Amino acid sequence: MLTITQALHDQIVAHSRADHPDEACGMVAGPAGTGRAERFIPMLNAARSPTFYEFDSGDLLRLYRELDDRDEEPVIIYHSHTATEAYPSRTDVTYANEPGAHYVLVSTADADDAGPFQFRSYRIVDGEITEETVEVVEAYEPA
Repeated sequence: MLTITQALHDQIVAHSRADHPDEACGMVAGPAGTGRAERFIPMLNAARSPTFYEFDSGDLLRLYRELDDRDEEPVIIYHSHTATEAYPSRTDVTYANEPGAHYVLVSTADADDAGPFQFRSYRIVDGEITEETVEVVEAYEPA
């Protein structure tokens, strides 16, 4: 199960909608070993595409160095689907290389409010996709 604060949920959704019609992408980092999503990190979709996302390799290298320096890890890796449901594509599965991360997909196909909004989370390990429940909370319980 993914537990996420309302504020982080809203930031992911806002970024996804702002980048529409291109796919948005980013990460939410947290203290290493806690599984707690805390720091929202929107990224630029280097592909600038409505059907594909790609982190800029230089930005990603800098981010991973920063995560290491701050003793953080990727808790959520997110991106949007602009015309399809929020379910991982074959390409998404191929690029899923963080087995401990939650992969969040937001469908912005409803950008005109004509269809159902989707915010879904998955675990993707060794090519296997497992959908998980998302619990949105006002704040995390004290550690």
